[in-house]
Amino acid sequence: MIKVYFIINPISGKGKHNITQEYVASFFNKDTHRVVAHYSTYKKHAIELTQQALREDADIIVACGGDGTIHEVATELVGKEVAFGIVPVGSGNGLASNLSIPKDIEKAIIRVRDGHVIKMDVGTLNGEYFFSNMGFGIDATIIDKYERSGKRKLGAYIKASLNSAQEFKAKRVQVTYNGMTKEVNPLLLFISNSNEMGYNMSLTPKASLTDGLLDYLMVPKINLFKQLTFGVYVLFKMTDKFRKTDYIQTDHIIVEIPDQQTNGLQMDGEYYEFDANKFEIKVLKGALQVIC
Repeated sequence: MIKVYFIINPISGKGKHNITQEYVASFFNKDTHRVVAHYSTYKKHAIELTQQALREDADIIVACGGDGTIHEVATELVGKEVAFGIVPVGSGNGLASNLSIPKDIEKAIIRVRDGHVIKMDVGTLNGEYFFSNMGFGIDATIIDKYERSGKRKLGAYIKASLNSAQEFKAKRVQVTYNGMTKEVNPLLLFISNSNEMGYNMSLTPKASLTDGLLDYLMVPKINLFKQLTFGVYVLFKMTDKFRKTDYIQTDHIIVEIPDQQTNGLQMDGEYYEFDANKFEIKVLKGALQVIC
C-alpha cells in the first residue's frame, strides 16, 4: 500500500481552492493507495505535519499551497527517500513552474499520481535550505515590502519593486567564489537554483535544478535610469548580457557584510533576518526527490 499525504494550506490562493480529503482521494486507487490529508493552520505548521507524515512512513508527501508551504514541506524531505509532490495554489509558484507542474489543481494531482521522480539540487545558506533562490540585495527589500502590504498580487509586487528602487541603500559586501574575493556594493546579489522566480519572471534563465551548480548574479548600485534598463533585460530574460552584471555558475559562495551584524535577506520569496554577517552558500546535489 502506497501512503500519500497531502499537506494543504486552506488559505492559499485566497482560500478558493476547496481541496479536501475526499477530493484528493478520488484520484487514487483505494486498493493500492492510502491517501491522507492534513491542513496547516499557522506558520511552520506544515513542518510539523510533514514530520508527522514521516513518522507514519509516508511514501509521498505533497505540498498544496504557495511558496511558503512548499518551502516548509520540502525542508523536511531533504536527503530522505520520500517523494515530494507539489500542487501549486499560491501566487508566485516559481519552483512549480520550473518543474513544469501544471497550475490547474486537477492536472497537478494527476501529475503527483502519474509523474516520475527526479533528484533535484538544494541550496543551503548557513545550514538553512532554499530550493529556488535567495538574495541579499533589492530583491530582499522588495519581498519585505511585498509581505508588509498584505496583498499577494502581481500589482502589489510591482508597487513594492518601484518603491524599493527609490529607497534601497546598497551595503558594502565581500563575495568569495572560485578562489577569488571581491568587494561590491550590490543593488542585486542573487543566488539561484531555479530558472524562474515566480510570475514567469527570471533573473537566471540558465539555471538548472539538476546541474549541481548555483547561479550567482550581482548588479552593482546603479542609478534609476539604469535600473529601469536592467528591468528590460529581465523582461527579455537576458540579465547575463547587462553590461554591469557579474554572473557565474559555481557550487560554493561566501558572502560577508562587515558593517552590519544583523542582515535581512530573502529565501524562496520569504523575508528573513539573520543575526549574522557571514553567510556560506552551497549546493547539495540531488538531495530532494521531487515528482515532476
